[in-house]
Amino acid sequence: MAKTTTRTFCFVLVMVLMGCCCSAKIYKVGDSKGWRTAKKGTYYEWARRKEFQVGDSLMFEYDGKVNDVTQVSSRFEYRFCNSLSPKAVYNTGHDVVTLTEPGYHFFITSNHSQCVAGHKIIVFVVHDHLIPPPPPPRKILPFEKDYKVGDSSEWRVPEESDFYSKWSEEKQFHVGDNLLFYYNDQVDDVLEINSDQLEFKSCDTNLISLTKPGIRYFITSKTGHCEAGLKLRVVVQPLSKSVPKKTQLSPFDRLIKWLHESFRPHPHH
Repeated sequence: MAKTTTRTFCFVLVMVLMGCCCSAKIYKVGDSKGWRTAKKGTYYEWARRKEFQVGDSLMFEYDGKVNDVTQVSSRFEYRFCNSLSPKAVYNTGHDVVTLTEPGYHFFITSNHSQCVAGHKIIVFVVHDHLIPPPPPPRKILPFEKDYKVGDSSEWRVPEESDFYSKWSEEKQFHVGDNLLFYYNDQVDDVLEINSDQLEFKSCDTNLISLTKPGIRYFITSKTGHCEAGLKLRVVVQPLSKSVPKKTQLSPFDRLIKWLHESFRPHPHH
């Protein structure tokens, strides 16, 4: 009986381990169209409908005689189709790239004109859900929160011009919080302007930290999009300090305390 139980346990354990190992997925980039020249935003739309995890793989299928897959390290290189210092280059025509780290992964073609036309893709990889990542240490700002701008609507021209105003008014932002901007960088961008609207600063990342109290303004530089409502005003509040309230004693408790202190025995000298 004991041997049967042991064998059953081992079988279940093996099946569980096989399930964990087989949970990784292989995504064919572009589905049936594969990795080829496409109009701007095509691969962005393909990637945003999927959730990539550590251990998943991207399969690039293309004509290796006329194209390649170039992995670059930064959003700057991706945006300007800069393949001079690639992280990796694949050119077999049937490449499988395993996503081993969480975060953003940038892929372009080294053919500059095709890349500018839209032949590139950003993939965002999360930790494997089977092994939740430990929470990051928060020594200085223990209450920071991440806010995805626009929630499911993300950062795009809204149907209602006051959409982002309403979205912001429903939140309470504090120093240390982060704004996450998700958008198609072939269509829009994020610009921050100061309160007098004279100085512009381009944001090359979609994560913006709120480091001090005050009012922050964000817009897009694309013609007509800002006028249509793609703009955001955020009021950042200072971190609230919890001050312990003084204990309020009832008259009876004050009497007991007075009696206790008045008739407390004093040490003899």
